[in-house]
Amino acid sequence: MGKSSKDKRDAYYRLAKEQGWRARSAFKLLQLDQEFDLFADVSRVVDLCAAPGSWSQVLSRVLIKGEKFGRAAWQDREAALRRQMLGVIPSDEVKPQDVEAKIREQHQQSKPRGDVKIVAIDLQPISPLEGITTLRADITHPATVPLLLSALDEEYDAKKAEGTQAAQPVDLVLSDGAPDVTGLHDLDIYVQSQLLFAALNLTLCVLRPGGKFVAKIFRGRNVDVLYAQLKVFFERVVVAKPRSSRASSVEAFIVCIGFRPPAGFRASLEEPLGVGDEERIRELGRARERTMPVIAEAAMQNPDSAAWDCEALASPPGVDEDEVTEREVYDEQTPGGDVRWIAPFIACGDLSGFDSDASYKLPEDYVSLDPVQPPIAPPYKRAIEMRAALSQAHR
Repeated sequence: MGKSSKDKRDAYYRLAKEQGWRARSAFKLLQLDQEFDLFADVSRVVDLCAAPGSWSQVLSRVLIKGEKFGRAAWQDREAALRRQMLGVIPSDEVKPQDVEAKIREQHQQSKPRGDVKIVAIDLQPISPLEGITTLRADITHPATVPLLLSALDEEYDAKKAEGTQAAQPVDLVLSDGAPDVTGLHDLDIYVQSQLLFAALNLTLCVLRPGGKFVAKIFRGRNVDVLYAQLKVFFERVVVAKPRSSRASSVEAFIVCIGFRPPAGFRASLEEPLGVGDEERIRELGRARERTMPVIAEAAMQNPDSAAWDCEALASPPGVDEDEVTEREVYDEQTPGGDVRWIAPFIACGDLSGFDSDASYKLPEDYVSLDPVQPPIAPPYKRAIEMRAALSQAHR
């Protein structure tokens, strides 16, 4: 979190420091939870590419300490408003300061939950957080999976768990990682897609059936192919843009709900999926479709004719009818044509909230706060040391 003039006028940047968050990205996860209820029935979570730890901090305060943000806080406010409208509680008895005092009291009295296991993984060191197990590891290395499972369960034995489904204990996997952008959008999107596939491959190894997966993406020209590939493994795939994410940025978040691996699929970091495995993923999709209920097959008629078969425009197996599906027919010899699935796009966050692209005027008595957690080992640390040594040499 920098301290430039633009950062000072960024409302989410200031709110993050005022509310004790390590980075403004904490609001992105809170707004995603407000929309999708990510933390419901969740006790084991993995946070990939976690440094500096703002998302892990949200997990710690919500799942372990029992504090209410995002969807839970929004539901509480809605319930209080309904009670006032129905006259259950006289409006003059409900004061904002009393509500805030009660929330603070609940936070202080909340006890850590013992059944929650949260593991944060990154190549960069992460400052300790209450209830969070941090691992400095490479998410693309096969040795990371048993290391992760051992952190979740102290009695985990990799040899005994091999070949069983007991090694899939995770309810939710998050990934807010992104590469150092170069400004070459096609290159940045490709590198980000590779990072997403690295997170996905690890997720496939540890996520339980019905689990959730959330990861950052860069929207590009052919990103819909990536959405269709994720649809092979999850019942619902949605692209979400939190209000705290700048509209000028190409970033968004892919929210995958309802993990359902194809029959016979076995995940492994030694043979990972990645960009270029389109045919392999198509075969997995066909294998999953073969296990679904049989639907009467409909053939597309000649596009040159006036009559069109409405059944041919129906959603393919595995795709919800309310989601968008496009079919292209190239010639009469390819009756099914090619299928392009487009994921729904949802904007998250309160529309009356702050605009992440706007610069808000600072009050006259504004004092810039220091970051909640300065970087432990930033990539530019060596450059600062070299510049300091050079300035000392010229004196």
